[in-house]
Amino acid sequence: MEVLIINGSPRKGRMHTGRIVSHFAEGMKEAGANVETIYSIALSIGDCKGCFNCWTKTPGKCIQDDDMTDVLSKMASADILVLATPVYVDGMTGSLKTLIDRFLPHLKGRFVIRDDHCRHPVREHVKQGKVVLVSVSGFTELDNFDPLINHVRAICKNMNREFAGALVRSVAWIMDGAAEQGVQLDSIYEAVRQAGRELVSTGSMREETLETIRRDFVPRDTVVQLTQGFYDEE
Repeated sequence: MEVLIINGSPRKGRMHTGRIVSHFAEGMKEAGANVETIYSIALSIGDCKGCFNCWTKTPGKCIQDDDMTDVLSKMASADILVLATPVYVDGMTGSLKTLIDRFLPHLKGRFVIRDDHCRHPVREHVKQGKVVLVSVSGFTELDNFDPLINHVRAICKNMNREFAGALVRSVAWIMDGAAEQGVQLDSIYEAVRQAGRELVSTGSMREETLETIRRDFVPRDTVVQLTQGFYDEE
């Protein structure tokens, strides 16, 4: 099974998104998957020009000669596509959104009706597997992930891929400090690895596993108080 992780964090694998997704990747590898990780911020990818040449003059190929050519090839052969991103203004990071916009050559220009909705057909060489969202947020409330999850669900419909779930972790920025203070977080990281094993082995992630990952480990009032020490008011 081929897994492609696209990490949209501007800090690549060094911070909170990278830490969570590395445990997820470890679990998938333990279940036998081949896992590759790329970082959208490290790629030279231009904005989609909206010229539609990939549908007319050069079907299936973007006229821009940049790193997206290789990314499209990797996406086409992936059984599981993992989109990893911190929440930025209720959505994904700009570099990841730019990459997703450039998915257009994998589609054909004409319309078809799929699930009672106008869609573009996917080109024959493109696998129609699964998509998983992995995301972290600085806020405490889980509903901060809702706009991003809905966006990725919509992306899946356009890609004709199955949305296999969202692995989300709020207040990720506080996890290192909490561990230093003796808060036990091993069960969360183990659940992330378990989610990876489940996804590869069964095609889905159990709700119990995802609930462990997103469980509260520090009161909201404490989180609010901690921000006062990090940021000075002008």
